[in-house]
Amino acid sequence: VLVMSFGINRLSATAAQALFWAFAAAMGLSLSYIFVVYTGASIARTFFITAATFGALSLYGYTTKRDLSGFGTFLFMGLIGLIIASLVNIFLQSTQLEWIVSIVGVGIFAGLTAYDTQRIREMYFAGEGQESRSKKIVLAALSLYLDFINMFLFLLRFLGSRE
Repeated sequence: VLVMSFGINRLSATAAQALFWAFAAAMGLSLSYIFVVYTGASIARTFFITAATFGALSLYGYTTKRDLSGFGTFLFMGLIGLIIASLVNIFLQSTQLEWIVSIVGVGIFAGLTAYDTQRIREMYFAGEGQESRSKKIVLAALSLYLDFINMFLFLLRFLGSRE
């Protein structure tokens, strides 16, 4: 993810796409553990809830006239706080903190979904060269992919039924 985000200008569009697909495949393999931890029905239910929520938030981000760019910094700082709280909870093992992190995580990634969709729409209408646009499309896909996966995982923490 960091290679793609910070090194996108040094990569060709084809290399960026290949890295994205490799990342998606690795993420798919690493997420396979959820089938051991959670029931299939709860995974399916959470997936459909996430998909509906993601779709609604993307639609909102795409169609709203409200400028969401001001939320970007707020959401990013919330994400940093979420990471810190998650790291602290590794040592504390607090179920209350885990619930708080999960709920806040859903909120942050819900906001990021709308924010990223609006940012992508604005990028599309900016009109740049084909190579630059192709690279930005890969980064846009990565952003939305990560928003969806993280929202799904945070929802699964408190909606999923364990095996």
